[in-house]
Amino acid sequence: MWTSTKEYAKDSWGTTKAYIDPPPQIDVDNYQFESPNQEKLARLFTPVDGPLTSLSRFVDDKDTLPGVDWLDLLLARFPWVSRVLVTDENGTIIFMQPEIPVKKISKPLVFKGVWRDIQLLTVVDYSDLGPELYIGRPYFQDTRFNGLIGVGFDPRALLSLSPEPSKLIIIHPGGGVWSRGADIDKEALLAVPWKELLKENVFGQIKVGEKHYTWLARYVGKDPYVYATESVAPEADVDSWWSF
Repeated sequence: MWTSTKEYAKDSWGTTKAYIDPPPQIDVDNYQFESPNQEKLARLFTPVDGPLTSLSRFVDDKDTLPGVDWLDLLLARFPWVSRVLVTDENGTIIFMQPEIPVKKISKPLVFKGVWRDIQLLTVVDYSDLGPELYIGRPYFQDTRFNGLIGVGFDPRALLSLSPEPSKLIIIHPGGGVWSRGADIDKEALLAVPWKELLKENVFGQIKVGEKHYTWLARYVGKDPYVYATESVAPEADVDSWWSF
């Protein structure tokens, strides 16, 4: 009787343990891409988007006047950042690092937000030396708006983190197309009605001229930026084509 009871308890414990604490299993097939176009884009943009997402979170977490320690940590974690600025409640710059930047601000930066709708905002300054993308957010003293924090960088420097920078492009809808030597028709890519596409889609394939591009939209706050690369097998995503 003792032997049978012991065996039953052993079997019962084994079943319960497997239910409560199941052995880890990795299904590698779950992570296969549906098409070679998606696989190519993921390989190219992931090393770029990861650091950009980390920077966005880092800035978004700061809602008070930043100090030297915060600035030092930011520049250590994100060495491709080229400028940090802080304004007062009137928009006057009270701090900027570096004090004399290589790339001057070509026109006033205007961050347009909704009162109490606290989220990251972006502004792109298109200077003679190239684009500068600024990520900004308000900071407060107690509950009173006290100014803005802005972090700027050249998106082309960020593209250098891709394993093949010349094959990846970033499209700023309504603004510009950023690349590191890609053979592209920038005007045609900008002419794509991105605003309409992004109402219902966050990825897809477009045909511009004779070329097909696989694209994916990512948002910094509420502002979309589109990663794209030339498709390697356009027929693999024929159901998601838009031709322009």
